[in-house]
Amino acid sequence: MNRLFGKAKPKVPPPNINDCIAGIDTRANSIEEKVNKLETELRKYREQMSKMREGPAKNSVKQKAMRVLKQKKAYEQQIESLRNQSFNMEQANYAAQTLKDTNATVIAMKDGVKQMKKEFKNINIDSIEDIHDDMADMLEEADEVQQALGRTYNMPEVDDEELESELMALGDEIALDDDTSYLDDVVKTPAVPDKEPGADSIKPSSGIEVDEFGLPKVPTSVKHTS
Repeated sequence: MNRLFGKAKPKVPPPNINDCIAGIDTRANSIEEKVNKLETELRKYREQMSKMREGPAKNSVKQKAMRVLKQKKAYEQQIESLRNQSFNMEQANYAAQTLKDTNATVIAMKDGVKQMKKEFKNINIDSIEDIHDDMADMLEEADEVQQALGRTYNMPEVDDEELESELMALGDEIALDDDTSYLDDVVKTPAVPDKEPGADSIKPSSGIEVDEFGLPKVPTSVKHTS
């Protein structure tokens, strides 16, 4: 069969756009190196021409410089063309990658929605409402238990008006208790005496000087008469 129809050619994988971009950039870089060499050669020709007089020798150098300049211009056009190709392929690659990312995002979102729907099927709204009702009933029962535990027994029945009157009277008593003016006389400090005790009770005899104790003063000296 292979002799009649021949062997099937192996399928060649399609070119990868990233490889194409890399190949074009490599070519452009190689041509740029050639342009730089031509630019160096042109500078040498210009220096020679600036030092030469008009004549056949200068014209020969000028012709060489013109030839190098033409080559440089041709290479520059090739570089521009290659850079444009690389840019266009990069834009196409970017657009393709963006579409892939968008497609992956859409697929992920669809899968997420499916998972949500699946989980929602396992949730019963009525059961949630029943749970809330049960919790409310339990809290109400717990409140009733607390009220029952805090209940008081054998408390006398007292009229609210009587309690209010007693409370007002209690307030007046507290106000009276706060009045401490009656303690002023008790805590008052007695004055310091300026005389010896009993000095006022002793009456000095007429014509006789007495001391601070009410006793007659002793004369300090006696006059002698000659």
